[in-house]
Amino acid sequence: MSDAHQVAKDQLLSIIERIENLEEEKKGISDDIKEVYAEAKANGFDTKVLRAVVTIRKQDASEREEQDAILDLYLTALGMVK
Repeated sequence: MSDAHQVAKDQLLSIIERIENLEEEKKGISDDIKEVYAEAKANGFDTKVLRAVVTIRKQDASEREEQDAILDLYLTALGMVK
């Protein structure tokens, strides 16, 4: 096996191992998040609403305002807003 081939193989293996490690970390974090939602539910919080709040907090104000305006428009068009 040539040196260049070995270097490429080593790089590929390194990349794959790093991805695998990150995937494992991601799974651990995902499990932690599920535990927090379970705790919230056990304390009487609505987890569906909590997830919506987390999503909304990720948005900047203008993006949130635009989304709210479109939602209001759609609900009005469907006769769902008084």
